[in-house]
Parts: sequence; C-alpha cells; structure tokens
Amino acid sequence: MLKILEDLVILARERKSNPVKDSYTNKLLEDKSLAKEKVLEEINELIGAVEQDTNKIHEAADVLYHLIMYLEKSGIKIEDVMQELNSRRR
Repeated sequence: MLKILEDLVILARERKSNPVKDSYTNKLLEDKSLAKEKVLEEINELIGAVEQDTNKIHEAADVLYHLIMYLEKSGIKIEDVMQELNSRRR
C-alpha cells in the first residue's frame, strides 16, 4: 500500500530530473505558486467531501498527490517528514 506513495515520490523526482512536455506533474513541480494553490484547493474540496459524505477517497487522493508535489517543489523530502513523525511516537 505505501509502495504507491513511494512510487509517487519517485515519479516526482524523476520528472524534476527529466521533465515531460505538457505533464501536469511537471507543471506543479515547475510552478510553486500553482502547486500551493492546488494543495489549498484540494484540501478545501476534501473538507467539503467529508462534510457531505461524497467523493472522500477521490479528494483525499488528490490532496496526497498535490501535497507530495508541493513538498518536492519546496525541497522538503518525504523521508525527513517521516523521520519527524517517527520522532513524535511515544
């Protein structure tokens, strides 16, 4: 299951190194403002979906995808985030 998230991070890093023309992923990785805008948009859509009990899984997937792209664009490694979360365990 977590392999899918790992694959998404790998895809983001590969696209940063080897951009693909007209790739939505590359658009997010090239434009931090767009990536930020999409994270905020998708979080709001997820909140709405949860409150209305519709499309929750779809919207949650969108949030994860866009958040990973935003983190990668911002130079924040998911490994560091996971290490921080691990350090908070009791």
